[in-house]
Amino acid sequence: MIHADAIPFTPVKESRLSQVDMQHLEFGKYISDHMYYAHYDHGKWSDIAIRPFADLSLSPSILGLHYGQTVFEGMKAFRRPDGQITIFRMDKHYQRFLASLDRMCMPPVPEDLFYDGMSRLISIDAAWVPEADGSSLYIRPFMFASEARFGVKVAEEYLFIIFTGPVGPYYAKPLRVKVELDYVRAAKGGTGYAKCGGNYGGSYYPTQKAKEEGFDQVIWTDGRAHEFIEESGTMNLMFVIDGKVVTPPTSDSILDGVTRDSILTIAADLGYDAEVRPLSIEELENALKAGRLQEAFGAGTAAVVAPIAVINVHGHDYELPAWDDNAFMMKAKQKLTRMRMGFEPDVHDWNTIISPM
Repeated sequence: MIHADAIPFTPVKESRLSQVDMQHLEFGKYISDHMYYAHYDHGKWSDIAIRPFADLSLSPSILGLHYGQTVFEGMKAFRRPDGQITIFRMDKHYQRFLASLDRMCMPPVPEDLFYDGMSRLISIDAAWVPEADGSSLYIRPFMFASEARFGVKVAEEYLFIIFTGPVGPYYAKPLRVKVELDYVRAAKGGTGYAKCGGNYGGSYYPTQKAKEEGFDQVIWTDGRAHEFIEESGTMNLMFVIDGKVVTPPTSDSILDGVTRDSILTIAADLGYDAEVRPLSIEELENALKAGRLQEAFGAGTAAVVAPIAVINVHGHDYELPAWDDNAFMMKAKQKLTRMRMGFEPDVHDWNTIISPM
């Protein structure tokens, strides 16, 4: 492979950065100047380069468009007050990317190609990393089958691309969520743990129906009997019941969230008991009725920590107690932020420091 400093680089003729209001960012609206690109063909990687972000020229017959071989990750880079740039938990994201690729019968991206390409790209587009509180540079590595051929088969050609964009908070207000009892996101033995495109496309319809009813997201339940809580549309779910942090275990139908994993570690740092165990709808509803459920929130790379204000179960809206900075989710978010931004020691070795070009 090519070392990071030797990756061919073609700069943009004119940066678009001046068109971006870094103080008022919308999630997903802006894309940075450059992208990282690599081509895989019958076992070999080639055309590795960083080039201006631009449209791709592809055949309408590429297999990824028809049969769903497409996998992605979501990561973030942060600008610290001292000007340093840090990428959060590259190792964990890389391992999850490999697991998703393997499930979709796609070749693994070599470690140096992933790490060196991403580090070099962030270094080149360092000016795009925002400074405002709550903002970050979102990083989107993804890979799809680019072989031009119709007919159901595992592809022999793929494109691996990374692009980035400055973002603000994903959710602007506390969430109203509905426990979904009719539709299924993932089933045992399926692809629920993989970050593949089909998992998200298949969830749009029930989520849209819930939004028409006044909810922001759904809480997915198990695909067999709709008995146990699994996750939400863009996040893992975490609860505080009787002072204990409770979250469902990951499985082949639940995404192994990086933020979820980080918050469980932080819970131990903060002295909280955490239980990773099945949580039934019945237990959740009983805890809501009895006032034993003090907090509920989503955890994910995009959302970070998203407080839940209302949970609808069997058609009834349950309002959760008001929270303040002493709530576990707020303390966990603050500690995570401080570790990312360099205000606390990185005792878990989660941050990768990037030097601007």
